[in-house]
Amino acid sequence: MAKGKKRKIHATNGKHETATKPQGKAAASPATKVREPTIPFHAEDRILLVGEGDFSYAKAIVEHHGCYEIVATCFDSQDVLYTKYDPQAKEHISYLEEEGQTVLYNVDATKLDRNKAVKDGTKFDVVLFNFPHVGGKSKDVNRQVRFNQELLVKFFTSAAPLLADDGTVVVTLFEGEPYTLWNVKDLARHAGLEVERSFKFVAEAYPGYSHARTLGNIEGGGGWKGEDREARSFVFRKKAVEIGKDGRHLSRGGGGGGKRKRGGEEDSSDDEG
Repeated sequence: MAKGKKRKIHATNGKHETATKPQGKAAASPATKVREPTIPFHAEDRILLVGEGDFSYAKAIVEHHGCYEIVATCFDSQDVLYTKYDPQAKEHISYLEEEGQTVLYNVDATKLDRNKAVKDGTKFDVVLFNFPHVGGKSKDVNRQVRFNQELLVKFFTSAAPLLADDGTVVVTLFEGEPYTLWNVKDLARHAGLEVERSFKFVAEAYPGYSHARTLGNIEGGGGWKGEDREARSFVFRKKAVEIGKDGRHLSRGGGGGGKRKRGGEEDSSDDEG
């Protein structure tokens, strides 16, 4: 973990900043409830970010949400990363390092628990993987689905040992096919995790964030903006286990067990358990 981490004080007084509310004619009437985006972490949480692209998300949660215990990782080497996402990656990483955050390269999302730099005795309150994808391994949809399912199962399995007692794993995926075919909730169960809730991912809640494609800025990078697509985040916890009178393990539902939910109050009309 990096030394000299800074805890930033924001005008929000510890509350999460939200997307700008509409003004003028488009403004909602006083009777209309404006839904605030769900943020799946607290500023004081120890957060592990997996599979960062150009590190714009990592920068946003430090700069705008006051997070100060961040380990941000990517699969690429530093040289490859700076080439793929030139010039923004270097700018974002410079900011993170100046703020005392930890940036790690060459981190395989399927081997987190075997990476010495990640597994340094630290337990994380949140392990977050936005838009996991293996890249263009195959044009066949069924094979792509299978490859990404394998990625997620291995990720869940390697992330679970790194969680603090009340820690969560957060995965964000685009809505619709082929992503719904991955059956992310079922995949998490293979690693002893269960879904606590899910909610709409609002890119505007992270000012400066832009969706970075696996291929980078130049090679296949243009044409569409992922931050404009509908997406959903899923929050998982370790399955709670209790011992029955006969000595057998009994799984319990409920995920959080009455403990606090990261990101404020749950919106029952949007979240699901």
